[in-house]
Amino acid sequence: MLKKENYQIGILTRNNRSEEAIITGKILHLDGDPKYSKKSYMYYKQLGLNAVVKNIPEYRQPKEVYRLLKMYNPDILIITGHDSMLKKGRDFYNIYNYKNSKYFVETVKEARRYDRDYHKNLVIFAGACQSYFEAIIQAGANFASSPARILIDYLDPLRLANKIAITDNYKYVSMDEIYKDLRDGKEGIDGVGGMGKMIKTQNPLKY
Repeated sequence: MLKKENYQIGILTRNNRSEEAIITGKILHLDGDPKYSKKSYMYYKQLGLNAVVKNIPEYRQPKEVYRLLKMYNPDILIITGHDSMLKKGRDFYNIYNYKNSKYFVETVKEARRYDRDYHKNLVIFAGACQSYFEAIIQAGANFASSPARILIDYLDPLRLANKIAITDNYKYVSMDEIYKDLRDGKEGIDGVGGMGKMIKTQNPLKY
């Protein structure tokens, strides 16, 4: 089990009259593999991001996501694990030809139900290697894998999460801005984009 810790980044820059607090977007990451859950946790920790990582098997993710969203109230949801086409190169548009895509689809739908209930605006990535990209996007994800049904780099969803977390909340992040930072570009991950989640506040200082 991973140690439950949140890393809230607060970078303070002072001038003569004010200080600026920078708060990055909060990430909730569900991953079906314990090894990659730990690697993801360490990646977020190294970057100083505010992230919670949970190792939850893919088939349980739809059952757990709503409760976890209520518990942690994140801005960004990352849903990953393992996936594959059962008949490689065939039945691209058959959800039953994918090992875990149906669970990613159900998890995204549950997350959007939470969005409606609590008036949130989550940025969601979902999917893994060879996942059913079109079905995951149709379910409500902002970004998903894998348009070309390829094996993706486990770091690419994390790089995407980082980009959203450190982008100002009034700026829109499109795939055209980020695909060059991903190992496989738009063949591995694509989507409709989403709003940044970083907030800056300024408060007067009293010396």
